Amino acid sequence: MTDKRTIRSRSRGAAMFVLGLMTGALVGRPRADTAPEPLVRHSREIVNNASDAIISADENSVVVLANPAAAAMFSTTVTEMQGRPLSHYIRAAAGVGHTPPDFFRHTDTRAGRRATDYSVTGVRGSGELFPIEGSISSSQQDGQQLYTIILRDVSDRHMVQQKLARSHNQLRQLSAALQTIREEERTHIARELHDDLGQILASLRMDLNLLQRPERSPPESLRLMKGMEDNLLTAITSLRRIATNLRPRALDEGGLYFALQGLRDDFVERHGIPCALYADEADLRLDDAASTAIFRIVQEALTNIARHANATHVTLNLDRLNGDLLITIRDDGRGIRAEDMEKAESLGLIGMRERVWAMHGEITISADDPSGTRIDIVLPLGGHTVE
Repeated sequence: MTDKRTIRSRSRGAAMFVLGLMTGALVGRPRADTAPEPLVRHSREIVNNASDAIISADENSVVVLANPAAAAMFSTTVTEMQGRPLSHYIRAAAGVGHTPPDFFRHTDTRAGRRATDYSVTGVRGSGELFPIEGSISSSQQDGQQLYTIILRDVSDRHMVQQKLARSHNQLRQLSAALQTIREEERTHIARELHDDLGQILASLRMDLNLLQRPERSPPESLRLMKGMEDNLLTAITSLRRIATNLRPRALDEGGLYFALQGLRDDFVERHGIPCALYADEADLRLDDAASTAIFRIVQEALTNIARHANATHVTLNLDRLNGDLLITIRDDGRGIRAEDMEKAESLGLIGMRERVWAMHGEITISADDPSGTRIDIVLPLGGHTVE
């Protein structure tokens, strides 16, 4: 079965052939064996209806013929292109000659699928530069050298490649940041265990040794036991604080709704920014995976607001609708800019997106009206609900 690449190659060859007939009939001297007018007319129809941009230029790099696809590519008309220098539409490399092949020298031949493809820069009628790929062939018509150029606009492909490269770079940075955060958390936990629990346990051991001495009077023993009790309460408090920092107890004890309430209260107390939470406990009865992901998403959003937004009020809305959970987080701060969302170091936003995408959801981050930032998230809850 003939594949699409073979068909496209044949169509290119046919286009070059019929364009040669046209240019030969239109720019060549009258000859007895010139192609019949019906064939030239048919050839013109083929070239004009071709989806690829096709240009014919002479050895002085003057455009002899162009089809409508070429005119559309360069934001001009066929009439306007004919008789114009090729350099008006294709940017030549510095220091090269002036024949059409010179425009394609010193270019990247790896850009296309075939070795005959070249990557060059096109110039639209507005002066906008854009990437194009093309192939060039030459033919003799009545002693005159003519060049047929077939071009493709690859702006969309380049944009996709740039987005993929930027996405891969962000994921690499996110992975590196997660490794750093993990090590920092381990160091922090080890320090807290050593400084808090370690010292308290050492003090308890010393008091226990003193308490075991027979010469201790009852009042002294009571004083030591009271100190040991205080140390034990302090150790319990420290242990709970460390455990809560690792994972909120409310997620396990009360569920997502109460965990978000605690997160909201802690945010208000720590940063002094009023925060309203609108949610129904029944809508947030979800399994552990979904509850943890949603909690971390909201936590990261509040962290970003506290660090960057300069907001005076925050609103959290969580609603169930047709099997989806709709989350809206709004603040009245300075508002996020498009360039902020594209920064490679915006690891908080990247982390939020990754958690949403992991649940097959959608997230939109935009500047709110009249001021502030709005985050809209849609999470499908199929398989995550708990009765």
